[in-house]
Amino acid sequence: MPPATALPEVQISEDRDSRYLHLDSPWVQGAMRLKDPLLLDLEYIQRMMAWLLFVEPATVADRHAMQLGLGAASLTKFTSKKLGMLTTCVELNPAVYRACRQWFRLPDNHAQLNVLLGDAGVEIAKPEWRNAIDALQVDLYDHEAAAPVLDDADFYRACRDALTPEGCMTVNLFGRNSSFARSVEQIAQAFGEEALWAFKPTREGNTVVLAQRTPSRPPRPLLEARADVIQQRWGLPAGKWLRVFKPLCVELGTIEKQP
Repeated sequence: MPPATALPEVQISEDRDSRYLHLDSPWVQGAMRLKDPLLLDLEYIQRMMAWLLFVEPATVADRHAMQLGLGAASLTKFTSKKLGMLTTCVELNPAVYRACRQWFRLPDNHAQLNVLLGDAGVEIAKPEWRNAIDALQVDLYDHEAAAPVLDDADFYRACRDALTPEGCMTVNLFGRNSSFARSVEQIAQAFGEEALWAFKPTREGNTVVLAQRTPSRPPRPLLEARADVIQQRWGLPAGKWLRVFKPLCVELGTIEKQP
């Protein structure tokens, strides 16, 4: 881990409705709705929950979620409190953890929640996580938000190894200097070309990609039924997801969404 002095400082801003976390820049690294701290406020953060489409809703509370990158703790609070899941998070910057405890309603660690301070690339490769994670949510950016800080095939192989057979990884691909095609090719090297799904980009430019440990193509009626349950039970706009969420075809350096 780099020395604490090399890590960016945390700033907090607010408007009437929400509180925002920044890392030495105007870029928003996370948000919380002031009147509803468990609400997933940002559209791309909501889409990071798309793995719910690939599991039976009744089994969710028995599963293990892991986040790489704490942000404003939105996903960590949602999976642990709203979904009742065993939740682990890995965050490099102690100042981010302190800000989440003070400003973003993140509770202290307990039996169902464990926030670890450390390097996500080192942590995810540890043997103890092999075949242990059902929902792996990866959102790793530095203070400039220029590109993912971990974005190679070896890292994504470690992520795949951590997943259970039904497990999924969702990853936020956003950055002024990053290449979506290159990132997807690195993920495809690790997970296989048939394992990838993707949303259309949000208006802010975030594209969430999902990779399955075991590739599948659930029938549309099943996805629609699960989307209804997700929306009714947890308040996520899963019905809208199905209009902008498709399998990816990765072949010979070209990437396109299948119809």
